[in-house]
Amino acid sequence: MINRKKAAYIAVACVLVLVCVTAFWSGKIFGSDLKFDTSRYYPVDFVVDGDTFKVNVGASDRAIADKEIITVRVLGINTPEIVDPRKPVECYGPEASIEAKELLNGRKVKLVFNPNRELKDKYGRYLAYVYRDDGLFYNEVMLKGGYAKEYTYGTAYSMQKEFRGIEAVAQKAKVGLWSACSKTNTKRSN
Repeated sequence: MINRKKAAYIAVACVLVLVCVTAFWSGKIFGSDLKFDTSRYYPVDFVVDGDTFKVNVGASDRAIADKEIITVRVLGINTPEIVDPRKPVECYGPEASIEAKELLNGRKVKLVFNPNRELKDKYGRYLAYVYRDDGLFYNEVMLKGGYAKEYTYGTAYSMQKEFRGIEAVAQKAKVGLWSACSKTNTKRSN
């Protein structure tokens, strides 16, 4: 039988675990550099290209002047390059960028992070699934429209299987880049 002192320690440990788990999933991670609430929708500040954009996580409902801009790299997709000065503009890159701007400019988004994976990439960009304030799942839309390919950064992510399936359907239907670009340009690199 467990004595009272041991039972008290177990109860305290359980409460601490519950608090930490709740804090993690609400975006208020102890010791992390997350400075915003992952349950809120934040305004898109600037679209860089089809898979990278900036969000103002400092914006509050009362003060537009509050600015804290973070860069988001959309998790699980890769769009053709248009802004890397070391590379030429890739096939279907301009179209993917235009689509991103149409889908994200003037909108608010919620960022959902993949459990058991790094929060940021090696460039300091937040890796996230992106949901628009009307429920549109941005990652999925870009894959379905053939604006993006599935892409895995290092370790697998939670929606990898689903994204690869969506990509396969778009590729088979020859949607977007799958019809516009040569076969050598559209091969998966991972």
